[in-house]
Amino acid sequence: MRKSTVGKVKGEIKETTGEATGDSRLEWEGKADRMAAAAREGIEKVHRSAQRAQDEMRRRTS
Repeated sequence: MRKSTVGKVKGEIKETTGEATGDSRLEWEGKADRMAAAAREGIEKVHRSAQRAQDEMRRRTS
């Protein structure tokens, strides 16, 4: 499982728990976790794209 997916789930759980218990700090922590996970997901996509480009260049030069 990707770290971004784990972060999203963790954030959703915190946010939902915060809403249910009235703990605004926990709710905001959950939102922050979800935003961090979304940023990480973007980084992971760029990394995968760079890996594919590198693999393609290796195939072409071989």
